[in-house]
Amino acid sequence: MEASRAAARASARARILDAAVQLIAREGINDVRIARIAMQAGVSASLLHYHFASRDSLLAEALEHSYELAGDIRTNLDEQPREAPERLQWMIDQCLPLPGSLHDDWMLWVELWLHAGRRPELRPTAARLYARMHEWFSDAIAAGEANGEFTVNDRARTVDHLLALLDGYGIRALIEDFSIERAREEIWVAIAPELGFAAA
Repeated sequence: MEASRAAARASARARILDAAVQLIAREGINDVRIARIAMQAGVSASLLHYHFASRDSLLAEALEHSYELAGDIRTNLDEQPREAPERLQWMIDQCLPLPGSLHDDWMLWVELWLHAGRRPELRPTAARLYARMHEWFSDAIAAGEANGEFTVNDRARTVDHLLALLDGYGIRALIEDFSIERAREEIWVAIAPELGFAAA
């Protein structure tokens, strides 16, 4: 009995987070009505408040949830190119605001940037997510170094540079008439020399 209750609570929490990701991305954490998230998730508002004490906690966990869902793709080696340069380009694509779920992910990141800038309690969430992104790219670059496909002087610095390029060009692609294709090209041209080869 207790196991079934725990499973039901976990299922409700996941539905709340799925709904929160969609609605926060569409409307912003300040404008979305908590009652709408509860309704879309098929739960009561009181249950939502039981799981999430504040809007900040809901935003933080929605981001973590979104990252975990994206992680299913990021860790599926069958979906990734085998050669290190092509794999890294594929990874860059997974971090740009392409239409669909990646666009929603980006809108959540924008919410995190805005709120973490004003509310220190959200900064550990940002730091944790950036650390995971850093590790993901660092591991891929290290694999390319081990295979002789990359030559990198300072891997941590290269990854920091890459994440900054993704943030900068990604936000331009999100809010300007700046294509994803151009963002991808500019990022690659900038980062390729740090990997030890000229961009094509």
